[in-house]
Amino acid sequence: MNITWALLTMALGSVGVPQQGHEANVTAVLESALKPPAVVQQSGNTGTAGQAGGGATAQPSPSPGAEAGDSTFQIIHTDPQPDAPKVKGIYVTAYSAGGERMEQLLALLDKTELNSMVIDIKDDAGYITYKTDNPELQKLGKPQPFIGDINKLMTRLKEHDVYPIARIVVFKDTILAKKNPDMSFVNSDGSVWANKGGDSFVNPYNEEVWKYNVEIAKEAAKLGFKEIQFDYVRFPEGFEKRADTLKYTKNDRPRVEIIADFVKYAKAELGPLGVRVSVDIFGYAASVPAAEGIGQDFVKISKNVDVISPMVYPSHYSTGWFDVKDPDKDPYATIKGSMVDTHKKLNPLGSYKPVIRPWIQDFTASWLGSGHYIKYGKQQVEDQIRALKDENIEEFLLWNANNRYTSGVDYEQ
Repeated sequence: MNITWALLTMALGSVGVPQQGHEANVTAVLESALKPPAVVQQSGNTGTAGQAGGGATAQPSPSPGAEAGDSTFQIIHTDPQPDAPKVKGIYVTAYSAGGERMEQLLALLDKTELNSMVIDIKDDAGYITYKTDNPELQKLGKPQPFIGDINKLMTRLKEHDVYPIARIVVFKDTILAKKNPDMSFVNSDGSVWANKGGDSFVNPYNEEVWKYNVEIAKEAAKLGFKEIQFDYVRFPEGFEKRADTLKYTKNDRPRVEIIADFVKYAKAELGPLGVRVSVDIFGYAASVPAAEGIGQDFVKISKNVDVISPMVYPSHYSTGWFDVKDPDKDPYATIKGSMVDTHKKLNPLGSYKPVIRPWIQDFTASWLGSGHYIKYGKQQVEDQIRALKDENIEEFLLWNANNRYTSGVDYEQ
């Protein structure tokens, strides 16, 4: 189905049932959040004239509860897994999931209160991490056997009573961008744009990109994953500074609406399959206005998902946040402050408020420099969990890029 038409039918109520973390560049995004979007004129190569992210004038957003009586809104917000456990999970790379480390990680879950794994099914480079027979995924992606036997993996997870979550990195996708420049952002010389780290993004305005990622999610659901977690659900960092020079297809909708539309579309497509939809978002997003530049609005995204996972690593907050000189050195105060802001942002959603399941820090941020960080271990992880509990947050996910998690932690603070 054409996605534009699908969204129209949804509006009419006819939809059927480095170690720093996975989002490390928060400075550019924070700057974007605190500035209004630039108004530029599009060239003839990029589509409709008007604002960089959509029409010339953004329309005021409706109040968060404005759609509460809409039948489509209620369908999208029906939890497909009301009996799901209170998730306490860890991040697992495809390499770990398909390698020897999986034994250690399963043993960790077997002997602790941890009960879930977030496993890369489409990673940060854009690789699908297992071999697939789906011709469309083979055509657009570049499947790799990082997980040698995906069905065997799913069986192991079930045997160990692990709640499986499939992580899919969406718009950061160097593989798809290079194979299909028309789905990406192109420089004036015809080359595919890449950020300073060499990563390319695909265009959130492109409906084929939506379909591709949702198709991966549907296959993950068929494999047995209970939840699909979308990451990098945004435009590139600092996009507002280059929106008028890059070549890409677009329509007249603002960037924040396009990102919210993708999430709504994904939820409508995946909900009937019995899987939850969750989205990772910057922890800062709960404390600042909408990041118009990258298209992330905390409330617009949150009200169209089952679970929202703000990345509230203390190391990612700069001096002064929550009245803390060095946030990394005071994990309790930093996490508590971030959750206070999260509740303020999402409470107006009322009964449509999603499950809040933050990503927290189980790594040492030595790159912050002497005097600005501390070594993270049992106490620091437990301090974060205690702060969540004190703010009535019962679920969390632990991030360590190398999948080496602290031993001896009491996860029932």
